[in-house]
Amino acid sequence: MLLNWALGKVASTGRLTLIDANGRTHRIEGSPGPECTVRLHDRKLHVQLVANPWLRVGEAYMDGTLTIEEGTLGDFIEYCCVNSSEAEDNPVFRLSEWLSRRTRWLQQHNPIGRARRNVAHHYDLSDTLYDLFLDKDRQYSCAYFTDDDNTLEEAQENKKRHLAAKLRLAPGQRVLDIGSGWGGLALYLAGVADVDVTGVTLSEEQHRVAEGRAAEAGLSGRVRFLLEDYRHRTGQYDRIVSVGMFEHVGARHFREFFAKLRELLPDDGVALLHSIGRMEPPGTTSAWLRKYIFPGGYTPAMSEVLAALEREKLYVTDIEILRLHYAKTLAHWHQRFQANRAQIAELYDERFCRMWEFYLKGCEMAFKYWNQMVFQMQIARNQDAVPLTRDYITDWERARIAAAEDRRDDIAA
Repeated sequence: MLLNWALGKVASTGRLTLIDANGRTHRIEGSPGPECTVRLHDRKLHVQLVANPWLRVGEAYMDGTLTIEEGTLGDFIEYCCVNSSEAEDNPVFRLSEWLSRRTRWLQQHNPIGRARRNVAHHYDLSDTLYDLFLDKDRQYSCAYFTDDDNTLEEAQENKKRHLAAKLRLAPGQRVLDIGSGWGGLALYLAGVADVDVTGVTLSEEQHRVAEGRAAEAGLSGRVRFLLEDYRHRTGQYDRIVSVGMFEHVGARHFREFFAKLRELLPDDGVALLHSIGRMEPPGTTSAWLRKYIFPGGYTPAMSEVLAALEREKLYVTDIEILRLHYAKTLAHWHQRFQANRAQIAELYDERFCRMWEFYLKGCEMAFKYWNQMVFQMQIARNQDAVPLTRDYITDWERARIAAAEDRRDDIAA
C-alpha cells in the first residue's frame, strides 16, 4: 500500500495503527512517543494522503472519512508533528513544498478588497461562537502566562498590561490600534492610561461589537472604531499598536505596512507589533489552514520583517519572543471549545466543529513542536524614543499590579 510505504519512510517516533479503507491494519512503530489508531473510510485517501498530506489530512478529518479509533485527535496530530522532520526527505513531500513555494506570492496577495473578504471569512462568523471559547474580553491572540497556573482571563490581562507597558503611554496621547478586533485592547488602554484611541478593523461583526462596548463603557468620547483598512488612515498618532493582524498582511505588503507606520508616527512616536512568526527562513502557510481558516494568512520569518523595516528606515528598539505562550493559549481555547461543542454544533454543524477542532489542536501542536512562535516588536522613527534599558516595562507592570491589589484590598475591607 502506497500510504503505508510513505508513512514507514517518514515515521520514526511513536506508534500509528492505520486501518485502511479495505479494512486492512497496518502498524508503523518507532521509538516511544504518541500512540493512536486511525481508520480511513475512502479508498481515494490511500493516494491523496501521500500526494498532498498538508491539505488532505485535515479535509478527511472534517469530512469524517478519517476517524480516530483509539487515542485522541491531539494524539494523532502530535504523532504527525513529531515525525514531520522526517518528511522533508520524502520526494513526494518535497515536490508538494516546492510547488507551494512557487505560488507563495499569489497566496499572500492581499490588496484592500481581497483583504476585506479574507477577514470576513473568519471574523464575521456568529457572534456567539467566539463567546464560547475565548476569554470574557474576547482576546483572540496569544496570551501572556506569567505563571503556569494562570487562568485564560488572567493570562490575557497580563498580555494587555505587557503591551501597555511597552507603549509608554501618557494621558492625552493619540493611539491607533490596527486590527482592533472586538475592542478589548483599545478600551483597556483608554481606561488604564487616559489616552484617546482609534481602532480600525475590516470585520463588520467586530466593528459592531466594539462600538457597542465603547458606548456601554462610557468611553465613546475617547475610543472610536472605524470599519476601515489601515492603509486609508491619515494624520499622526503618538502610539500605534497592532496585535494579531500582521499575519494577514502578506510578505509582499510588509514594506507597505511599515511605510504606513512611518507616515503615521511623529518623530518621538512608538509602535508595537505583536504577531505570530516562524523560527526558520521564509516559507508558506499550510494549504489546509489558508483554504479553510485564514485565507491570505502567513506567519513571517524574522528575516523578512527586519528586512522590510530596514528599507523603511525604522528602528527596532525592542524584540521579545514568546515561545510556548501560544501553545498554552490554544490549549485553553480547545478545552473551552470542547466544553461548549454541542452549542457550537447547533450554531453550525458537525463538519464545522471538526474543522475548528483540527484548527485549534493543530495550531497548538505547531507551537509546541514546530517552528511557530510569537514576537513583540517595538518600533520607532528615532533611536532615543524609549529609555536605554527595559526597566521601565517591568516597573510599569509592577506598579499596575500593586495598584490593582490595593483596590481589591479596599473593596474587601
